Amino acid sequence: MYSTPPHKYAIIGGGAAGCFAAIFIAEHDPSAHVTIYEAGTRLLAKVAVTGGGRCNLTNSFEGVKSLERVYPRGHRLMKRLFCTFDHREAMSWFEQRGVRLVTQDDHCVFPRSQDAMEIVATLHRGLKDVEVKVRHRVSRLSRDEQGRYHLLFSNEMLGEKTADRVIVTTGGWPKHGEQGFLAPLGLKIEKPVASLFGLCVNNGALHELTGTVVEDVVVGLTGSRLRAEGPLLITHWGLSGPAILRLSSYGARQLAEVNYRATLSVNWLGETDEASALGLIGEMAVKHSSKQLASVYPMVLNSRLWRFLLEQSGLNPMQRWGELGKKSYHKLANTLINSCYPINGRNRMKEEFVTCGGVALSEIHPHSLESKHHPGLFFAGEVLDVDAVTGGFNLQAAWTMGRVAAQHAID
Repeated sequence: MYSTPPHKYAIIGGGAAGCFAAIFIAEHDPSAHVTIYEAGTRLLAKVAVTGGGRCNLTNSFEGVKSLERVYPRGHRLMKRLFCTFDHREAMSWFEQRGVRLVTQDDHCVFPRSQDAMEIVATLHRGLKDVEVKVRHRVSRLSRDEQGRYHLLFSNEMLGEKTADRVIVTTGGWPKHGEQGFLAPLGLKIEKPVASLFGLCVNNGALHELTGTVVEDVVVGLTGSRLRAEGPLLITHWGLSGPAILRLSSYGARQLAEVNYRATLSVNWLGETDEASALGLIGEMAVKHSSKQLASVYPMVLNSRLWRFLLEQSGLNPMQRWGELGKKSYHKLANTLINSCYPINGRNRMKEEFVTCGGVALSEIHPHSLESKHHPGLFFAGEVLDVDAVTGGFNLQAAWTMGRVAAQHAID
């Protein structure tokens, strides 16, 4: 009596989604032969540096009113997949393996050790029954008439490998064309462009405020309806921080289309409108009429930024509050709630670089992440046209999609 030979699974990409998928298959199909093919020199390189080396591995989602606000591309898909495996199950998975977690006030979830290597080590332990091949960059993936997949590598000395099931988890592609290994399969690819980046602003006076943080601002791109809120950081090259990174995610394609040349608007007072700003200015003028403008300012700002904004409004910081006229009130109010700065480029986030774009969602079955045209081929993580804002949402997408793809690959 003949037994069915074990399935051979190929995981292309050794990041969060790929390793999570490999662990699930190895644990739930013990007879399977699972191999991870990683182009780099080690697995989980991006996980090791995420969250500043602390690993923001997910989010409590308590502050999320709409998934579209955290997944600008792919929110409908993620809503569906979360029914199978969400942030609570991801947290439980790590806790069951000895990782103690902590949820911050901003809803970001980290290992209590504040060490990303604890997460990396936990995943490595789960890969004990998985074959790992580093420095194996796949240059071509094809499928034969019998339904088996063939993997060729950029290093021809590595030969050819075959697999019954393939899960592609290569992450984002910073450059268009890096997905060329999929060309034989005829998949639709949404052009990859950068997401999650700081905005370069050529303003020397602003640069002198490097290190200044304003905790609650609203930023936008003039001429569009794109808006984002949160902390803002002034840097030596422009503006960054969660608010700016979120805006760059929402406007990733629009900014790419104009070569990262646009105008940024900043409401330094958060959601405050013009009437409220005028009321605040009037109140300060009445209470502190004999004091200089530079000495009295809204509590959410610091003295250096306040002086910068006064000068941006054309006002003398040494002037007395009681000397301001209505015209000056309106100038200052407009500066506080609608400062405009020309953007002259983007600043990428080194190892934490994220892209939008990738394999089009129309190419996959949304419940399984399997290719509609190539049975046994699955996609998970940022290789798909799914990406998120900062806060642990990208890693949660990787855990969720890796789990879902693996679960359906062994069905």
